[in-house]
Amino acid sequence: MTKSKMTIPQVRQYKEQGRKIKMIVAYDYPFAALIDKSDADMILVGDSLGMVVLGYDTTVPVNMEEIIYHLRAVRRAARNTMVVADMPFMSYINVDEAIRNAGRLMKEGADCVKLEGGLPMVDKVKGIVDAGIPVMAHIGLTPQTVSMLGGFKVQGKDAASAERMLLEARELEGAGAFAVLLECVPAPLARLITAKLSAATIGTGAGADVDGHCLNAYDLTGIFDRFVPKFVKPYAQVGTQMLDAFNAYCREIDSGGFPEEKHCFTMKEEDLKRLY
Repeated sequence: MTKSKMTIPQVRQYKEQGRKIKMIVAYDYPFAALIDKSDADMILVGDSLGMVVLGYDTTVPVNMEEIIYHLRAVRRAARNTMVVADMPFMSYINVDEAIRNAGRLMKEGADCVKLEGGLPMVDKVKGIVDAGIPVMAHIGLTPQTVSMLGGFKVQGKDAASAERMLLEARELEGAGAFAVLLECVPAPLARLITAKLSAATIGTGAGADVDGHCLNAYDLTGIFDRFVPKFVKPYAQVGTQMLDAFNAYCREIDSGGFPEEKHCFTMKEEDLKRLY
């Protein structure tokens, strides 16, 4: 049975009913097609594509054109799954730019957009929402500003920063965000934020007591192994299987085992004789 694409009102319904929201990060047609067949509710076309598929050291170099390129591929595959598009670094430097670029992503197939940051983003979230575009906020570890955070570190570990994060979550919800992604946040803080908000919380390294969870497809299948965050649980080791397949292919080329006759095309004998 084909699943139905999740809607924005259903996100809140899931929270009210205690049903967990399931989000997977993906950037291309094959992954998105598989996820679309799965029980996942959302696909995030994240700017993490800069690190995972483009080889950058951070997400900062990713631009709108790169997000749109991958968004189009995911949208073509994900007919029955909500698609969330990341707004890349410097694509929402003011309210007008935020609205314009969010609108571009919606026209290219996104069902909603996600942007990083706390209190400075409140007016931008409100502007985008007022323009009729659903927004998922993102606080905690925000990779686009990782240099200001001093690296990829857990956020909100002390009372002052935890209080600020709770305030940010409330303000972003007040600005109209339908969900808040919490990345690398202590589980007790994520539990408190979840209890205080009507908006759904989606955790990436935020403990069990959030309204939903998000992992990267390349991480959970064991393909991306440049680094594996603590919050990642690999459910397969596809990367190892792929490497074995590549090496088996190379060995058979060396030994003459590939290609076999069944992999080759033929032609009529009389046509071949004419060539000679």
